[in-house]
Amino acid sequence: MVGTQSVCLASRGSKGMDGYAVGRRIAYWRERRRLTQADFGALMGQSRRWVQSLESGVRQADPRLSVLENAARVLRIPLVWLLSGPADAERVDAVELEAIRAVLYRHDVITSTAADGDEAAEPVALDVLRRQVAYGWDAFQASRFTLLSRLLPELLTRTNRAAARYTGEDQTVAYCALAMALCLTEAVCVKFGSGPLAALAGRRAVVVAERCGDAAVMATAACHLCDAMTEDGQPAAAARFATAAAARLEPYLVSAGPAGLSALGALYLKAAMAQATLAADNSSTASDAARAVPALLDRAAQHAARLDGANNALWSAFNAANVSLYRLATHVQLAQGAEAVAVATSMPAPDIDQLPRERRAHRLVDLAHAYTLAGQRTAAVDALLAAEREAAEEVRSRPRTRRLIEELSLLGTGNAEARLRALAGRCGLP
Repeated sequence: MVGTQSVCLASRGSKGMDGYAVGRRIAYWRERRRLTQADFGALMGQSRRWVQSLESGVRQADPRLSVLENAARVLRIPLVWLLSGPADAERVDAVELEAIRAVLYRHDVITSTAADGDEAAEPVALDVLRRQVAYGWDAFQASRFTLLSRLLPELLTRTNRAAARYTGEDQTVAYCALAMALCLTEAVCVKFGSGPLAALAGRRAVVVAERCGDAAVMATAACHLCDAMTEDGQPAAAARFATAAAARLEPYLVSAGPAGLSALGALYLKAAMAQATLAADNSSTASDAARAVPALLDRAAQHAARLDGANNALWSAFNAANVSLYRLATHVQLAQGAEAVAVATSMPAPDIDQLPRERRAHRLVDLAHAYTLAGQRTAAVDALLAAEREAAEEVRSRPRTRRLIEELSLLGTGNAEARLRALAGRCGLP
């Protein structure tokens, strides 16, 4: 991971390098890897005091490239991440995704049983567990994705232990918490562009939700699996799954209050997005899939109309404004740039303001895609910069957004070129 980039960078050397900024980046990644200064020093073959000097930039004002190559190797990141961008840039990290994958593949998590040697361990109290799951979802809706990538392995372990150790009604509550933790894992993996890992978490969430018996949680898990299947290249199966889940659970969801109506409406939103993706990916079924999208969105809108304004039951953010966001997203997926811009720009500001930060930033990124499709590239850069101000990680961490920045760089953006180049630098792009 480091070698190829080091060859490219070696020719220009490290002369004039900002040692303080480099030191801050090293400290950031060391802490993200949960290494103490003493641990990092041992891995580098140096003392803790040497690490302090390196990170402060006091005695390493112009660190040698060989030192930085070794640091990048120990921290398991590309060398360029130490040389450019903000000191605390939040970026997709394969190491943390691998830690999530390792937990999802554990026998105890797959079977919802106690881990070896864990049979006697006391589970977290249910009220504490609920608060921890809520904290994770609140962080997601605040677009703190890389924070979650570090918290999820422990959250999955705790909720799984509770589901294995509690009995009776307490176990049912624990299963609901575990299902929502798995849904959160799926959502984070989609943000990071890992379709297979999202699908793994989504399938597990559906199985666990069936055990908890709560129709709204079951439908929420089905929504997340549909999202994961679409991300994983199975949009046709995703659309069938979402509509089947809606048909099966609707009698229970319509009487389950806001949580039930939100989950039911969200199933139609996910089915619409799956159909739009199918239309974009498969020319043989494109017309049929594209025709199905408006009807599914209208079904979702009917359920949203039964709710009062802002609604965030089970962190769904489901309301009329979110239905508009999906109309925007499906137009983008179908390469209907002008229609997408019209939807995005016609949304009333109060409706946008009531959405969670993650949704507001997502709208701006989709608007940037729409402007790009419509040939309005300067406006696309403006939308991306607005999204970055709203939620930096929605722009800097997501592979989908980074690909758009690279595409705009190749197409050219006129007088927005300098702003786009600066944004690319903050995203760690060349």
